Parts: sequence; C-alpha cells; structure tokens
Amino acid sequence: MADEELIPVFDRLVGSDSIERNRLGEKSLLPETAYQVVHDESLLDGNARLNLATFVTTWMDDHANRLYAESYDKNMIDKDEYPSTASVEEHCWRILADLWHAPSVENAIGCSTTGSSEACMLGGLAFKRRWQHARRAAGKSTEKPNLIMSSAVQVCWEKFCNYFDVEARYVPVSEEHPVLDGHDLEKYVDENTIGVVVIMGQTYIGAYEPVQKVADALDAIQASTGLDIPIHVDGASGAMIAPFLQPELEWDFRVPRVHSISTSAHKYGAVYPGLGWVVWRDLDALPDDLIFRVSYLGGSMPTFALNFSRPGAQVLLQYYAFLRLGHEGFRAMQGGSRAVAEHLSSKIAEMGPFKLRSTGSDIPVFAWELDSSVERNWNLYHLSDRLRMRGWLVPTYPMPPDLEEILVQRVVVRADFSRDMADKLLNDIAAEVDYLEKLESPMPVEGQTPHFAH
Repeated sequence: MADEELIPVFDRLVGSDSIERNRLGEKSLLPETAYQVVHDESLLDGNARLNLATFVTTWMDDHANRLYAESYDKNMIDKDEYPSTASVEEHCWRILADLWHAPSVENAIGCSTTGSSEACMLGGLAFKRRWQHARRAAGKSTEKPNLIMSSAVQVCWEKFCNYFDVEARYVPVSEEHPVLDGHDLEKYVDENTIGVVVIMGQTYIGAYEPVQKVADALDAIQASTGLDIPIHVDGASGAMIAPFLQPELEWDFRVPRVHSISTSAHKYGAVYPGLGWVVWRDLDALPDDLIFRVSYLGGSMPTFALNFSRPGAQVLLQYYAFLRLGHEGFRAMQGGSRAVAEHLSSKIAEMGPFKLRSTGSDIPVFAWELDSSVERNWNLYHLSDRLRMRGWLVPTYPMPPDLEEILVQRVVVRADFSRDMADKLLNDIAAEVDYLEKLESPMPVEGQTPHFAH
C-alpha cells in the first residue's frame, strides 16, 4: 500500500480491468483513489445551478455550509441526545405557524419531514384518520375513503392514495379551468371524501390554485348537503413565496376550512435537500392517536413522522435561514427571483415561436408552448436537447391528462439564478431557435420522452 501511494492517482488502476461496480471489491483502495473514482463518476452529471427543471435549492452561503459540515452527524429523531436540535425544530414550525396565520401559535402543532412529499402524506393521513373517527362515531362504514385534487397534482399525492388505500378523485384541468378553482366540485364530493388538496404553486405552470374559491365552493356544498370537507394546502413552493410577495392573498389558516399546510424547505425555504414542514391549524386537526411521545429534556415531546432516523443538519440550516433573512431578506430574495422570472418570460414571449402558459407572477416559475398555428421541422424536445449541449437543463413535458397533447417547457428561477445568467440563457435560446427555424427538413422524433416527472 505504501508503494501505491507514490503512484499518481490516475495511474493506480491502469493495471486492473475496472473498479467493481455492483459488488464489494476484495481489496481496499487508498482514500484518495476512492475519492477520485467517486468524484469522476459525478462529472457527467449536469451542473446543478444550470438545472432549470429543479425547484430544489442549489446554493447556500459559506456560513450555512460551515453549519452544515458541523452537524452532518446529528440524528433528528434522537431528541433526548440532541435536545437543542429538537428545540430548534419546534422554533421553526412555530415560526411557520405564525407566518401562515394560525389562529393560535400555541395551539398549533407541526413537525419537520424529509421533504414536502412526506409532509403531504402526513396531512393526508390526518384527514383519513379524522374521517374514520367521525364515521365510526356515527356508526357508519369507514370503507372507500376518497381525496379530491387537480389532475395536475404532484405525484406524491398519487403515492399517498396508492399506499394508504384512498381513492384519488381527479378534477381535470382544461383551457377554461387550468387549475383547481372549485368548478364542478360538487360532482366529486360525497360522504366518503376525507378532504380536498389545493396547490399553492402547481408544478406544471407555477400557478396558484385559489384556496378561497375552493373553500367557498365547499361552503356551498356543506350548506346543501351537510358535508364538512377540510382543505390541505400543498404549499411546496408557494407557502414560502406568498407570505412575502402576496401578503394580502388569503390562502392559509386565515381560511377556516384549511386544516393543514405543507411546504418544501429545500425549495423556496432556502435550505439544501431534504427538508419539509407540515403544520396543523390546531390540535383538533391532528388526531391524537397519530402522535407518538418521545423523551425530551426529561419530559415528553409529540412527534408524527413516517421516517425514523434522518438528518438534523437541515433543520439547523432552516433556523439559520430564518434568522439570517427575516421578513426583509425573504421579501428581497423571493422578489428578486420573481423579477428574473418575469423578465425571462416577457423576453421569451417576444421571440415569436412561443406562447406563454404562465408568466412567473405567482411563484418564480413559468412555462411556454410552441405556437401551433405554424408548421415547424422541430419541437420543444429538440430545443431542450440543443440547450443541453450548452449546459442548460430546460425540461420539456406534456401537460396533465385532458391537455396532454400540449408540450411545454418550463423554467424554475431560484435565488442563485441571477439576471445576468438569465440573459445568457435568453441569448442561447435565441441562437438555438434561429438554428432550428432554418432547418430544411424535419428533425427525428424517435425516442423522445418527457424530461421531468411531476
């Protein structure tokens, strides 16, 4: 082993056929060799900051990176061993309860999760258990629960319904109703409905679903049928945008029918993956038999999660972001991202071949399609491929069911995507569109598949 240290790192494996990939090797490697192999494996990945498909945070400042390195080893579930981290978790969800206008922060309850998908599933489980208790108390069947959502919902809700035996009832989107807005909701609600999911920042086009309009529709349904249906707000992105950029918009616990809200801290919460949060408006919204009690500072602390051991570092990073930014900082950061998104969308709309589906005025996300009135020798998949050669990852995918014949491209603007970078992207899009528009014969379409899964 000592002699091998004298060999340059890239020459150490010249005599062997290859590194074992799918089984444990017989011999050890020097740490520098193993590092270089793994490092080189990742070289063919795309550049995270040029990935305009992802909502996930791709940059934090040096102080956050230092804090992260200092807390890699903390296990979030071990609240007795790491009581200060457990206390920070509670500070964070109470900050969110206040931000989202819980009637009483003291009577609210929440927790951290590994992302908004777990947070959504906890919200759905609370709906299901609460419905089951009410049905049993009334002497009624608890079979065949259903959950109502838009057909443009994120896949985590499909997973929830599949994993926890709940019928998914999808309200289709259309050109007239591009988001769930309460239209025809009475056709989907019945006595087995456990709740309605409303999305603050639909992943397809970045638009808010109007929580208050959906609540108004459910009020009308209750007036005519007696059915009292709660709302879960999937605020994966918008729950960390609306409080700062649209503070007058009533989408949160100011709407009495909203029982729970989830968000992705690793999206517009400004934290590295993976961290999410879910908060319930009060203790009545979360059935007590779903809560476990763990030892904490000589007492008992409520916890409710699907995962057990998981990193505590991101929880500390969230608290850092809250302290570092405050209302002022979050307004500036989210407002800057929205300004870049609206700049990009307006310039793309001027390019000629494109028609916007959204502008980035809700969350800093927008989508566009090709103008179908003109026959072309290329489609958006071809443009995505051309941009990928320049380093940009701009996804192309079909719209949800009933609109799936429409292909769109989408850009997610994050805090580390500057106006200068946006202008570089615009120049590259313009150059590639110019190349594609000059084609004299059609580009091949074999093997084209969506670049992003919702």
